[in-house]
Amino acid sequence: MLTLASRLRALNDAALRRTIALRSVNPHGIHDFFDLAEALLEPAAIQATLSHLDRSTLAVLAVASDLGAPSLDELVERLADLGHDTQDAADICARVNHLDELMLLTRTDDSVRPYPAVTARLRAWPEDGLPSTAELAGVPAPTALAPLSATDGRFTERLAAERAFAAVSSIAELLTELGQEPARELSRGGLGLPDTKRLAMAMLVDIDAVAPLVGIAARAELVALDAGYWSQSAAGVDWLLLSASERWGVLAASWLGVLPADVRQILAQRPGVAWGDAMHRFVAWLYPAGGTWMDERIAAFARDAELIGITARQTTSAAGASVLVGDIDAAIATITASLPAEVGTVYLQHDLSIVAPGPLSASIDARLRTFADVESRELASSYRLSGASVNRALAAGDDAESILQFLAAISLTGVPQPVDYLIRDAADRYGRVRVGSVDPANPAGPSYVSSDDSAVLGAIAVDQTFTALALESVTATRLTSRHPADAVFWALTDARYPVAAENPAGEVVHPRRHPVVRPTRTELPDPTIALVEELRATDGGEAKAAHAWLARQLDSAIKHRETVLVSVRMPDGDVVDYLLEPASVGGGRFRARDRRADIERTLPLSSVVSIVPAP
Repeated sequence: MLTLASRLRALNDAALRRTIALRSVNPHGIHDFFDLAEALLEPAAIQATLSHLDRSTLAVLAVASDLGAPSLDELVERLADLGHDTQDAADICARVNHLDELMLLTRTDDSVRPYPAVTARLRAWPEDGLPSTAELAGVPAPTALAPLSATDGRFTERLAAERAFAAVSSIAELLTELGQEPARELSRGGLGLPDTKRLAMAMLVDIDAVAPLVGIAARAELVALDAGYWSQSAAGVDWLLLSASERWGVLAASWLGVLPADVRQILAQRPGVAWGDAMHRFVAWLYPAGGTWMDERIAAFARDAELIGITARQTTSAAGASVLVGDIDAAIATITASLPAEVGTVYLQHDLSIVAPGPLSASIDARLRTFADVESRELASSYRLSGASVNRALAAGDDAESILQFLAAISLTGVPQPVDYLIRDAADRYGRVRVGSVDPANPAGPSYVSSDDSAVLGAIAVDQTFTALALESVTATRLTSRHPADAVFWALTDARYPVAAENPAGEVVHPRRHPVVRPTRTELPDPTIALVEELRATDGGEAKAAHAWLARQLDSAIKHRETVLVSVRMPDGDVVDYLLEPASVGGGRFRARDRRADIERTLPLSSVVSIVPAP
């Protein structure tokens, strides 16, 4: 332990923090480098680290432990004798360096020496049902499953494409719905049931699928959590204007972006193999000291991979294989060939319905949604025009001419007269009711509702829907409310009145109900920084460290009532060995029972040369 404590003390702060992070050290109870060394060499801590090492790295460590202190050449030679599949000296050297970084062994020039506590843990493995050195080095990987048949392969690709299209469509509806009404995140995490049901209905998915799809959208930063509510993000607004395959590419890239390197390596090196039993067998072989943690990590990403079509029936799709090697462009090209072709025209009908003959291009769909309500969201979507839907577009800054021009450009049936009349009439009526703030300097203060149409204003005044607004009549053309103008405006909008918001100059403005939010990344404090600062604060140089180490050994012997061999330098310079049972330490001295002379001795710590366990 003294050797490791001294090594830890010699590290610079950055390397020390990395060591603490790599070994997942709990800072509780660690006050000096001896505490840290002891924590690293605890059998449970060693086992936890070994469980995260792959089979080849474990084989290198086990062989080094068996040989004691081999050279790199001896290590390579012994691994070859045992049938290790990797006999490349550079690869084995890299694994030794990794083990050295983990503080499981020390590498000095060409020599490798595992710590005794590590060697002891590995030698106990066979008794615990874990592989021996020969098994670690010589047992080959399990045979992969046979490739899929042509029929199964076609089915997998078709299913993957269907899931990709469904995920893109569902997340698009999620963004649209959150743009209209954000969803509240519960304090304990997750969405509330009412919001989950609302989103499931909008997305046309089962309730259980809502949370995973929200998670996928959040990972791609298409939605963001702001003040306890999930809302559409600025990136989500841009995403809605992309083609279906480009939208899918964003989802796939974000999935890959957070895929841990070790998981990615496993999945990429076994393409075409089901992520089920075959993958579990491979993980169990690859991490013989306990691969449950890796199974859990793969399972978390496998669920989302199935949802977005990177896999289908737990088998990597052609597009998914490109994703795993990091070629998103190739993946998009592959998925594009499998997705239904987008169309850019619609049928505009006299009953005010709009029918698309296939999946609409994203830009046309987004534009239609601004002034028409979606009625069905199958491959061939349908929309419906109404006075309220056109008012929504007008309130957002659109006008009748631009809407009619757009419809004329995409309609295969022209613009029917009922459609033309509806849009122009809505535009004529729009703004007959105005809402603004009574005090322009205080937008959050009282507001007014004004209109030259006394009949409309009278209807608003007696409408029970607005009881909570506490509207009061001031003049024949004006009502007031103690509530802010935006609350009054949206209440009237929801009730389908032709209302417009205006500024102090009487100009129509176009408020957005829910502002687009930007994802915020919370930087968590690094717990290793505080621990390293404490370690440095308690360190007092070589002499103090040596003194503390001797006291630590004596305390351990007292605690466990152990007999130790203590070498003491006498005044004449000679070193005398005493077989002692320590009893107490304090004031720079320690008291102990001399087992050979059967007397009690009190010796100064400054004279102690070394303390070792009794033979």
